[in-house]
Amino acid sequence: MSRSEQTDLVDRLLDGDHRALARTITKIENRSSGYRELVSALHEHTGDAEVIGITGSPGAGKSTLVDKLAKTYRDRGETVGVIAVDPSSPYTGGSVLGDRIRMASNVGDMEVFFRSMSARGALGGLSTATSDAVKALDAFGKDKVIIETVGAGQNEIDVVRTADTVVVLVQPGSGDDVQMLKAGILEIGDVFVVNKADMSGASKTVADLEEMIHLQGDPTSNLDLGHHGAGGGFEKPEVADRPDENEMNGEGEEGWTADVVETIATSGEGIDELIETLAAHREFLERSGRLTEKARTRYAEEIRTLLREDTGALLEGEIDRRGGMESFVDAVVARETDPYTVADELVEPLRDCLERDD
Repeated sequence: MSRSEQTDLVDRLLDGDHRALARTITKIENRSSGYRELVSALHEHTGDAEVIGITGSPGAGKSTLVDKLAKTYRDRGETVGVIAVDPSSPYTGGSVLGDRIRMASNVGDMEVFFRSMSARGALGGLSTATSDAVKALDAFGKDKVIIETVGAGQNEIDVVRTADTVVVLVQPGSGDDVQMLKAGILEIGDVFVVNKADMSGASKTVADLEEMIHLQGDPTSNLDLGHHGAGGGFEKPEVADRPDENEMNGEGEEGWTADVVETIATSGEGIDELIETLAAHREFLERSGRLTEKARTRYAEEIRTLLREDTGALLEGEIDRRGGMESFVDAVVARETDPYTVADELVEPLRDCLERDD
């Protein structure tokens, strides 16, 4: 892509051209020539969208929930971009499910931009391309950007680095899901949603989540769960009565305690309360300065990721120039050298170059 074509594409995207947005995201996903320059040009126009990550195990109803969230935001006059990160094809690296018809409530609405993207085998379920696509939607002017992940469990930690608010979906009566949360996902959730709340076991799942959040916030507590009651019933406090926004952590700083929201996504029940909770978390992030902290952490990790990718590509090229990986492996197998020595020899020219610049 020539510089003039790149400038034209960026200008059209910033002017609200949906075709330019789609073409830009395609170039980003395919890592086409010039995509880095495109993302770089868009960067100064980002920072306004609210980015929400939706994760949880398969079958929890993520797609239906995202559909209803997008519709409700649109009813409130806000624009929405949705990136659905699907499993990668082992053959092409592309999305297995492709552009699934799962935004039924928003068909024909040009202000809801939906795109399926491949995870491309990235640890955490999110590729660097997903983060870049979020920037494109942000620069385009979308008010809300929702990332729906593949639901691969606790490996989806990368969603935290891309989203401002992370929503974790749990199915009622899914004991395995709650155990999984104890293994790590609990730590990344800002909001927990018990979807399909009309199913048997919903009250117990809510109580289990509340207990786990309570334990995480105060491991030495006596588990006085109050409103759960001995019978396992659950009476949800009003959003305005939550102590979350005004609680202090152990260091005297304002903290956020994850909330639990019950929804029935198929009927839209609980979606308004979920949106209120998401808004409360956004307000907390802005008021406490955590939004800026999250952005700094995200950019630091992005720089490290790009450095690893670029350095790895340079070293792969050096390996090819020296006869390919097989020749190094042959030497290691024959005990003529070892992996550490091979790595040192390959990195040495790069190290020497950097040291000379100093």
